[in-house]
Amino acid sequence: MCSSKRVFRLLFLVALLAGSGLRAHGQKKDFISNPILPGYFADPAVIKEKDTYYIYATIDPWGGEELAVFETKDFKNFTRRHLNWPTKKACTSPTSAGAMVWAPAVKKAPDGKFYMYVSVGSEIWAGVSKSPLGPWKNAKPDNTPLVAQNHFPVVHNIDADLFIDDDGQAYLYWGSGFNWVNGHCMAVKLKKDMITFDGLPQEVTPPQYFEGPHMIKRNGKYYLMFSEGKAIDATYRVGYAVGNNPFGPFKYGENSPILSTSADSTTYGPGHHTVFQEKGQDYILYHRIFPQKEEYVLRQLCLDSLRYDAKGNFLKVQPQGVQPWVQSKKKSR
Repeated sequence: MCSSKRVFRLLFLVALLAGSGLRAHGQKKDFISNPILPGYFADPAVIKEKDTYYIYATIDPWGGEELAVFETKDFKNFTRRHLNWPTKKACTSPTSAGAMVWAPAVKKAPDGKFYMYVSVGSEIWAGVSKSPLGPWKNAKPDNTPLVAQNHFPVVHNIDADLFIDDDGQAYLYWGSGFNWVNGHCMAVKLKKDMITFDGLPQEVTPPQYFEGPHMIKRNGKYYLMFSEGKAIDATYRVGYAVGNNPFGPFKYGENSPILSTSADSTTYGPGHHTVFQEKGQDYILYHRIFPQKEEYVLRQLCLDSLRYDAKGNFLKVQPQGVQPWVQSKKKSR
């Protein structure tokens, strides 16, 4: 009997070690899992300067007096930083609504400066800085919004995105709808100062669009990505459309929507994303809803791989987190 116990214990130990080995082989200890950091944040934007990433995000619930900013080199260890601008106080105009600081978009322009386009009071404000952490200031000398609430009455003037084409030409996209319906997407070419419109803004709304535009370019095609559905429930998801130039027209993409609520609701209402590339692989940084019973939503930041088929169509995103940066065999863009 004692011998049987010893055999059982030995078999149990072998099985335990084997299981540990399988887990270690299948998922490295430095695996980037979702959510990528604690706390409740949404609408992420990300830039990389030298070897450091900077993530800018809305503070939940429904924005704060300022933005959240995180610094990371590996998407495992984060340091929270503070920006002097934008703030609700600094970005309030006679036409502003009551909405707080939302949905930043940040890019480094050809002039070497960093530009931010952010929603405050249901208006788009433009900021400029010489470094990712500032000091930032309003890019307009008169401290007014770039797009006021009443400039386009049928458009909810939020959710700006900056796209810089291969030739250095910048384009600004923005727009949502009211009462969770009738989303509108506006687009305009920017002059070199990054705040003057080169021509009149025009509507480029693709099928199924509601808000959160994000433009990327691959193999000469323009992929306008966006959020569909309601930002407060399981219908929120990421779709895309394809065009031959930055203004479209845009055709709804194959396999779209590409990121939706999962069958087990672990990933619930994913959307308002950005895309970046590391070592030849594209990644999608987005928020998902943390369901709770209050009258507002809380959201968490998540990261997954973004892949394409041989024809350049987006494949469905599998929400599972990512391995540490792995060199892709081919460059995605």
